[in-house]
Amino acid sequence: MTKITAAITGVQGYVPDYILTNDELATMVDTNDEWITTRTGIKERRILKGEGKGTSVMGIEAVKGLLAKTNTKPEEVELLICATVTPDHIFPATANLIAAETGLVNAFNYDIGAACSGFIYALTTAAMYIESGRYKKVIVVGGDKMSSIIDYTDRTTCIIFGDGAGAVMLEPNTEGLGVIDSIHQSDGKGVEFLRMKAGGSKHPATLDTVTNREHFVFQDGKTVFKFAVTNMADVAEKIMKRNQLTGDDVDFLVPHQANKRIVDATANRMGVDDSKVMMNIERYGNTTSGTIPLLLWNYEKQLKKGDNLVIAAFGGGFTWGAIYVKWAYDAK
Repeated sequence: MTKITAAITGVQGYVPDYILTNDELATMVDTNDEWITTRTGIKERRILKGEGKGTSVMGIEAVKGLLAKTNTKPEEVELLICATVTPDHIFPATANLIAAETGLVNAFNYDIGAACSGFIYALTTAAMYIESGRYKKVIVVGGDKMSSIIDYTDRTTCIIFGDGAGAVMLEPNTEGLGVIDSIHQSDGKGVEFLRMKAGGSKHPATLDTVTNREHFVFQDGKTVFKFAVTNMADVAEKIMKRNQLTGDDVDFLVPHQANKRIVDATANRMGVDDSKVMMNIERYGNTTSGTIPLLLWNYEKQLKKGDNLVIAAFGGGFTWGAIYVKWAYDAK
């Protein structure tokens, strides 16, 4: 029996119109363009403006574009998974809202929350539904409105994050293309170094939690950087060895856009030339669950059928992982 793999057959991204530059941030906190660029590689980020607009707004636009691009009727989609840590509501799931607004009447849907690793967790999960033969069309969305949980008086976090979303279509493939292998790991002890303290069942919203600014992202930057550099590079190298890939065999590294120095360290460990490293952090910053689909969207026209991609991410939790993908199509 021919093995079924889950191939990415389309990708679409969406970023808001409003551009928050380093110079504008410098009017809010004690920072400047050179300081931010040197430490992160970020020049600007997109911010979703408007009353009552949540992550679903960006996910809806990404899915609409994906359906049009792949000539897919909404009723043909059987499952939608949304990776996000900034859901519109604690419940219902943001995936429910996206599906409802895009006409996915036959798709069951749910959210996955794994911080910056959310999209790769969701991609591997979705691939299993395809590989089992149960479903033929699955959409994976990754998106976050990080501006909704960022303290713009805290220069350690406000310079890093932006808003954005992307979506990919997964379909069965029998040519050996698509998701070939994946490795995922996590360590809950990372909670003390990267988290949003309040808003969950442990620390529900109160006047004190709001006053103490506990509904914003907290990050111990030095510790997170150390863990990210080590673990993202380790898992990327591990998946290459397991699939007998060298740096020359990898056509593109698709790394989570947390910090340019982390990306550079990962590429160096893999032996992948800078020309093969997808980067858009300078334009979008860290969009958490949105970084990887946005990279694939930006670089889609450069990808060729059969290209070897290594996707790698590290996020809060801690969570991290890598996926080996053989690209399934030439962009039109």
